[in-house]
Amino acid sequence: MLTQPKAKNARTKRFLTNRDPKVNENVKTAIFVRGSTTSKVIQDTLKDLFALRKPEAVNFTKKNEIHPFDDETGIEFFARKNDSSLFAVGMHSKKRPHNLILGRTFNYQILDMIELGIEGCTTMEDLKTKACSVGTKPLMVFNGEGFNQNEDLIRLKSILLDFFRGEAADKVSLKGLEYVITVTAGPLGPNGEPGLVFFRPYTTVFKKSGMRQPRVELEEMGPSLDLRIRRVRYPSDDMMKMATKVPKELKQTKVKNISRDGMGDKYGRVHLGKQDINKIQTRKVKALKKKLDDKQPASKKQRTMDVDSD
Repeated sequence: MLTQPKAKNARTKRFLTNRDPKVNENVKTAIFVRGSTTSKVIQDTLKDLFALRKPEAVNFTKKNEIHPFDDETGIEFFARKNDSSLFAVGMHSKKRPHNLILGRTFNYQILDMIELGIEGCTTMEDLKTKACSVGTKPLMVFNGEGFNQNEDLIRLKSILLDFFRGEAADKVSLKGLEYVITVTAGPLGPNGEPGLVFFRPYTTVFKKSGMRQPRVELEEMGPSLDLRIRRVRYPSDDMMKMATKVPKELKQTKVKNISRDGMGDKYGRVHLGKQDINKIQTRKVKALKKKLDDKQPASKKQRTMDVDSD
């Protein structure tokens, strides 16, 4: 493993400071590594995924003796050297043909990863459609009940969201939404095992609709992948707790009687004192007015009755 170098000048110090832990972390960098043996399908897949992940990505075109599930040191070496938190490794063998591994690192150590077999691939060159601009954020759509029921599919969803998240954005422009990634999970097997997963990126086309909002159509962009989950490595409880720890500066101070839902909307609870219904101001309607007889005192009513009797 690489040892942490010491800063010898101001430029090196700024470079090393940029790698230090921060309250608001930098955009995650992804590395794309080829194994010792690769196929045409794996090379095209890594090339297209690298195009979607640019500019926060590093592509290695040379072959490397690397097997993340058997030996972690190789991928951890690349992660520390390139300051990356995401990695994609492609390899091909008779036992595991067209093998794609996606994973995440924490503190330059492997956090979790998933091994996928590519059973169908359509590249960007094959589709020959307009590609999205470099550095744009996609809209992620996950279809299928398996993403809420199967642990492997839930892990795949988490890794894919992290892989294409990009830079955090508070607002979204309709014109800036150039492409959509849909991930559809097939039906689960009889024992609950996941089936095929269909990865489909689309470019958005805005057309006239006769209204203020345009009509949105999707055109397949590629790479279109049919994936099957092979192996999954889950993180340990201690490591996951450290990776998901929220800094004190980002923790929201708890305010009494105010809560937030899963979408971030704020809800407040108001406590009112005991109210007297008779004193509440209502609309002045004739039907609600009291009768004149009710307003008169008892002595006056008696005098009126005496005069009438006479």
